[in-house]
Amino acid sequence: MQPQLLKLHCLRQVVTLNSVNSGKFIDNQSQLDSWLILLTMTLILNQSDWKELYERSPQPQPDDLVLDEYEEFVGSPQALGREFRRVMELSPGLRLTLSDYECSQDWCFKETAHQHPIQLLICLSGFVHCDIHPSLGGTRGYFSGSGISPAYVETNFSGDRVTFIDIEIEPEVLEPFFLSDRQRHSESIKQLFKGEDWKVSFYPKVTAKMRSLAEQMWNAPYRGAAKRMYLQAKVLELLAMHLDIISDRANQTPYPRLKPETIARLHYAQEILTSQFAHPPSLSELAQQVGVSDRTLQRGFQILFNTTVVGYLIQQRLEQAERLLRQGDVKVTEVANSVGYEHLGQFAAAFKRHFGITPSQCLAGKKTVFRSKADFR
Repeated sequence: MQPQLLKLHCLRQVVTLNSVNSGKFIDNQSQLDSWLILLTMTLILNQSDWKELYERSPQPQPDDLVLDEYEEFVGSPQALGREFRRVMELSPGLRLTLSDYECSQDWCFKETAHQHPIQLLICLSGFVHCDIHPSLGGTRGYFSGSGISPAYVETNFSGDRVTFIDIEIEPEVLEPFFLSDRQRHSESIKQLFKGEDWKVSFYPKVTAKMRSLAEQMWNAPYRGAAKRMYLQAKVLELLAMHLDIISDRANQTPYPRLKPETIARLHYAQEILTSQFAHPPSLSELAQQVGVSDRTLQRGFQILFNTTVVGYLIQQRLEQAERLLRQGDVKVTEVANSVGYEHLGQFAAAFKRHFGITPSQCLAGKKTVFRSKADFR
């Protein structure tokens, strides 16, 4: 990336980071220094930033790639990494994307609240990191109904490689499958069609059969119309598996509903923890600040973010610590203190549980073994 462009995007971070805008968490010099290190090294891009980068340095299509008429090749800006992405319009309102992406530097993509289709994602390798979801990958998949998606930040780490299939379905395409009133008004199906309400997300276990279907889509044995029909059938089979999962869940226990205003307050609480993770408010103070009860705050985090309040706080601290350690030229003790740990032993133990390596190994450049959130629930 050209130095002038890098400088431009680093400066943009100052006005795009909610945590920096609030200014509340910068209450000592070490915190300020830590965030300045992060701000000068990690790009934070919105949609227009990404488009500008892509137009400056589009990724060329591989010479040996042959596309059918319903397929499109979409790369990523070369400054961010290497991506092989095939987007296929299998039918009106039904899109399949096959993506293989290798990141060459740490960067974040910031998206505002927006209308969201029904979506299904399975990672064949690597992990997808988004602040409103648990890490997606391994045996954890992603299945979302349609509706309004909250704003989010997706984080990409240098050296990470992610391969996934992504299916997007417009709600009007799926509605005709549910012909009877009983089907349309069942709790499981209503969760897929939220309209102007917040969308509902699920994180089903990726079974061997689901993974096999994803791999079959990636390696479709046909071309042209036959391939399109083959992929449509595989998509519907995979969708049927996911519908069966949420149907079983709805029959076993009623889905815990949250009012839209409660969801908005919970996202506000999440933003506060994200910006003040080194010196956060107490649980009671946080609940009072966002206008909910302690119980609603704790229950809502489990429902909405699939983690506890404390778990989310630990996640933010450790992921910030990893970013700082990856920059180098810092001491482990300084990093631990800057993210809110007073005891080095506790920090080292938590870091190893989460990433599979010690802070010292991370500082030395060793790759992360895994990113686990099992300890945070």
